[in-house]
Amino acid sequence: MSTPAVSPTPRRRLVGLAPSKPLALVVLAASVSVSGCAGVPRTTLEPVKERVAGTRLVDMLVATTRAPSKVPGEVFDGRRGGEVSFDNVVVSVPPDSVRKPGEVIYPPQNPGDPARQFVAHKIEPLGLKGAIAWYDRVAGPKKRVLIFVHGFNNTYEDAILRFAQISTDLPIEAAPVLFTWPSGGSVFDYLYDRDSANYSRDALETMIQQITDSPDVEEVTLLAHSMGGWLAMEAVRQLAIRNGGHVPKKLSNIILASPDIDVDVFVTQLNQIGEASRRITIFTATDDVALDVSRRIAGSDQRLGSIDITRPFVRKALLQRGIAAIDLSAATSSDGLNHINFADSPEMVTAIGERLAAGDDISGSHPGLAETVGATALGAAQGVGSAIGAGLTAPVAVIDPEARRRLGRQFSRSGQAFAGSLRTATGR
Repeated sequence: MSTPAVSPTPRRRLVGLAPSKPLALVVLAASVSVSGCAGVPRTTLEPVKERVAGTRLVDMLVATTRAPSKVPGEVFDGRRGGEVSFDNVVVSVPPDSVRKPGEVIYPPQNPGDPARQFVAHKIEPLGLKGAIAWYDRVAGPKKRVLIFVHGFNNTYEDAILRFAQISTDLPIEAAPVLFTWPSGGSVFDYLYDRDSANYSRDALETMIQQITDSPDVEEVTLLAHSMGGWLAMEAVRQLAIRNGGHVPKKLSNIILASPDIDVDVFVTQLNQIGEASRRITIFTATDDVALDVSRRIAGSDQRLGSIDITRPFVRKALLQRGIAAIDLSAATSSDGLNHINFADSPEMVTAIGERLAAGDDISGSHPGLAETVGATALGAAQGVGSAIGAGLTAPVAVIDPEARRRLGRQFSRSGQAFAGSLRTATGR
């Protein structure tokens, strides 16, 4: 799939953004030999037809720009495909008694056990007509669609099982649509993943347009994590350009969790989408080590997901655009990278769940939510008790324990010195 050329834009700065602190981890990361990194065993999606009492099925549509895999048991791999492919994937989620909210339990081998693990129940390839039929069957009755765009270092299987968990734990009746792009599934594939995100923006734009054009759909929430935030914003930007500066009104909420976007680029994206910027909510953390590494690889001053919204100039810039933001720097994180503070804060999860149950607005009019974990809230989200509220809970599941373990294995294979520096730099 080709990607149109983009004319360079003048370099611009959002005043008041402080540079992140240097870390020894970044220096050492640059010296790691990529060729020394072996492959990581991955969960495959071998369907299990057995149904177990207490399990729930998540019926999702998966659209991907990945290439079909030649490996037995894998559906798609990290290579780029020549066209968009659609699948109807049904995932069996284990009973609540064996897992906590926000947790994905991967099967260690195939076939998985639906009583204890997330497993595929059905995988059905679809053409465009089949995808439209899925919309009629699933999205039509619910009237809402939740689109999830994963981040860097995610396999096809990771994205599906994680989105199944998100769809299960969210207190919202919405048709789940996953857009998965060709991530290489390795921490050393950052630049490849960045290019793959660019490669996929036309396809995501087209999908959003088609969904919002459907008369059966009344509301769409776009949820994106990390590098997926860059892809999501590029797709929305292109939508605005093609529609004379307008973003479809049905795309009512755009949730960016730890967005890996250069701040200067984000400003140019906002300039194109105009009033639609008021539909954006951002989760940030000033001590996000993963985004600090990203910043240095990219040679940029600041990533959007690590801005300090307590600085007056930053607050003013966001409020002028109508953007809601929640800074989770004060929340605890067990991964040592602070890229998943939201996921590691049970207090935040509990507080948001209570607010959603009451139909409350999360980010703006109820500061007690942020105070629960010492977080800072800025701005007001749109749509009290609607998809914005439900979407805000989703970053809980964006990075799960298995993904963190895989990250650790990939680091440790690069040498004990690198792993030791990771512990030193993060204090873990």
